[in-house]
Amino acid sequence: MTDTLLPAAPQPLEKEDDGYFRKGCNPLAQTGRSKLQNQRAALNQQILKAVRMRTGAENLLKAATNQKVREQVRLELSFLNSDLQMLKEELEGLNISVGVYQSTEEAFTIPLIPLGLKETKDVDFSVILKDFILEHYSEDSYLYEDEIADLMDLRQACRTPSRDEAGVELLMSYFIQLGFVESRFFPPTRQMGILFTWYDSLTGVPVSQQNLLLEKASILFNIGALYTQIGTRCNRQTEAGLQSTVDAFQRAAGVLNYLKETFTHTPSYDMSPAMLSVLVKMMLAQAQESTFEKICLSGIQNEFFVLVKVAQEAAKVGEVYRQLYTAMNQEPVKENIPYSWASLACVKAHHYEALAHYFTATLLIDHQLKPGSDEDHQEKCLSQLYDHMPEGMTPLATLKNVHQRQRLGKSHLCRAVTHHEESVREASLCKKLRNIEVLQEVLSAAHQRSRLKYTQLRDDYDLLSLIDVPDIISKTEREVEIILPQFSKVTVTDFFQKLHVLSQMVSLVSEQGRMKSGPLSVFSANKRWTPPRSIHFTAEEGDLGFTLRGNSPVQVHFLDPYCSAAVAGAKEGDYIVSIQDVDCKWLTVSEVMKLLKSFGQNDIEMKVVSLLDATSSMHSKCATYSVGMQKTYSMICLATDDDDKTDKTKKISKKLSFLSWNTNKNRQKSASTLCLPSVGVRVAGPPVKKKLPSPFSLLTSDSSLY
Repeated sequence: MTDTLLPAAPQPLEKEDDGYFRKGCNPLAQTGRSKLQNQRAALNQQILKAVRMRTGAENLLKAATNQKVREQVRLELSFLNSDLQMLKEELEGLNISVGVYQSTEEAFTIPLIPLGLKETKDVDFSVILKDFILEHYSEDSYLYEDEIADLMDLRQACRTPSRDEAGVELLMSYFIQLGFVESRFFPPTRQMGILFTWYDSLTGVPVSQQNLLLEKASILFNIGALYTQIGTRCNRQTEAGLQSTVDAFQRAAGVLNYLKETFTHTPSYDMSPAMLSVLVKMMLAQAQESTFEKICLSGIQNEFFVLVKVAQEAAKVGEVYRQLYTAMNQEPVKENIPYSWASLACVKAHHYEALAHYFTATLLIDHQLKPGSDEDHQEKCLSQLYDHMPEGMTPLATLKNVHQRQRLGKSHLCRAVTHHEESVREASLCKKLRNIEVLQEVLSAAHQRSRLKYTQLRDDYDLLSLIDVPDIISKTEREVEIILPQFSKVTVTDFFQKLHVLSQMVSLVSEQGRMKSGPLSVFSANKRWTPPRSIHFTAEEGDLGFTLRGNSPVQVHFLDPYCSAAVAGAKEGDYIVSIQDVDCKWLTVSEVMKLLKSFGQNDIEMKVVSLLDATSSMHSKCATYSVGMQKTYSMICLATDDDDKTDKTKKISKKLSFLSWNTNKNRQKSASTLCLPSVGVRVAGPPVKKKLPSPFSLLTSDSSLY
C-alpha cells in the first residue's frame, strides 16, 4: 500500500516581527499515511468511550447489592471487555500497516516497522496565558495575542508534520519553545489549569494531565516516531537510501533513549521506561538489518573470506532480533506490544540465522583448499567462525579434508533449512504478517534456495553422517549506535521575548543559527515581582548616588539613602529594565553606566522592578508509571471528561488519585545556588560603606523527576 497522493510539501518559514511558525502537512490530504492517522484517531475515540463505559460498569458492580443487578452488570462487563479487545486488535492492525510507510520503489526486501504518531486534543492557551501575563508580569496581555496565536498554530502544525527533516525540525522547534513557555508561565508550585491530553500510540487509551512535561514527553516520542517513518520511507535499493535508513533509525533510538532517561515517570504505557527500552532495541535492530542490506547491496561474491564476513554479519542481525524478541515477551511490555511486532522479530531472527548458516555452508562446500591458497588465513577465519569446532574436528584438518568439509557444510544447510521453515511457520501464524506479500516472497525465496542446494548434495547416508553444528559467532564491522538528538542545531526564537521576564537558562539564537549564552537568569515564573516602577531623578554633580552590579539585567547596588534616586523610590536590589524608554534588560553594567552618563544632569526616567518574595521551587505531584496500572486507565478516562472544568477557587483535595497510583512521594529537588556576579562601578561621590552582596538563589528544574 502506498500513498494515493504525494504528501503535502512543507511550508516555508513565515516571519512576522519577532515571532515565527511553521505549518504542517495538510490534514485533509488523502494520502495513505493521513488516512491511517485518521483511522487511528477514530479508534482512539471508540476506545475512550468503551473504557468510560467499562469504568461505569465497574463502579456500579462495586456499589450494587442486588444479586440480579450484579449478574446483569457482569454480563455487560464481559461484552465491554470483548469490544475493547476487538478495538485493541484493530489498532494493532494499524500499527503493523507497514506498507503505508515504506518506500514507493518496488523492493524485494523485508518491511521495517515504523511507529505511529501520538494523537492529541486541541489546547487553548489564550485565556490562561493572558491571565498569567496580567497577574504575574503586570503587562497588558492583549499585546501578546499574536504570540499566543503563533504558539497555538505551531502546536497545531506539529499534529501533522511532513515526513522529512523539515517535519523533524518543526517538532524540535516546538519542543524547544515549550522550554521557554515552561520557564515563563508554568511555576512548579501551582497548576495552571491547562489540560493536556495525549493518546497512547499502542493502546489508544488517553492520558490527561495539567503538567507541561506530558506535552514535552509526547512531542519527543513523536520526534522518534517521525524518524522511524523517514527511515522506512527511504529507498533501500540504493546505498545512499540505505545509509539514510540506518541514520534515521539510529536517531530514532537516540530520541527514545533520551526520552527514557529524561522523563522517567510518564503515565503512558508507550512512554514507560520498560516499553521505551524495547523500542530502542527495535530501532537499533532495524538499523543493523539495514547495515547488512547495505553490505549485500552490490552483490555477494562467492569467495571464501567474503562469505565468512557476510555469514557473521547475518548472525549479528539474527542475534539482535533474537534479543529483541526476548525483550518483547517480558513483563510488563508483553501485554501491550503488538503481537505482529513480536512475531516479525521472531521471523527475522530465524531468517537471518538461516542466512548465516547458508553462507557458512557455501564457503565450506564451494571452496576447496587448493595449492597456493592462504591456509593460515583460512584456518584463522574458520576458527573464529565458531566458539568451538564440532567434536573430532580441527580447523586446518577440516579445510584439507574434502569429506569433512562436505559433511560440515551439509549440516549447516540442514540448520539453514530448519530455521527457514521456522520463519515461514511463524509468519503464517500471524494474520497480519500473512497479508504482507513481500515478506512472504522473501521468506519463500530464501527457503527454496537453501532446500535446492541441500537437495543437490543430499545422499542416503545424510541422516547418519550429519552432525550438530555450533552457532555462528556474530560479528559486524559497522556497529550501529544511538545518535542523541541535536536540539542546538535548530534555530528557535522565543515567542514571548518581549516580556520583561527572563526565563531560566534561556538562550538566544543568532541569525546564523549559532547558540550563544543569554544573560544570567534573574526573573522567572518561579518568583513574584512588582510591576515596573518609574523613578525620576537627576545626577547631582555627576554622582548618581548608587553603584551597579550584575551582568544583565543590571541591579542597583550600594544606594545612598539621601540621593535623588532613593528619594524618588529606588531601592537597593532593584533591577533596571529601562532608561528613558530604552530597554536595558540585556545591557551590561558598562553599557547601562554609559547610558546614564549620557544624560548628564538632565532628568532621568528609570524603570525598575523588585522581588516580592523568594518562593522555593518545588515540583507538584505528578503521574508515575507503574507496572500495575492496567485498571488505572479506566480511572484516567473517567477523570478527564471534556466537560469538567477545574474550579480554581476550591482547595485541592489531598485524596490520592490515579495519578498517585503506586507512587512514592516526590522528593525535593537539589538547589544549585548561583551567585550574581558583582561589578562595582562608582561615579565620583562620597564614599559609601561596602556591604557583602547576598547571593541570588535559583532552583533548577529537573525534568528527570517527572
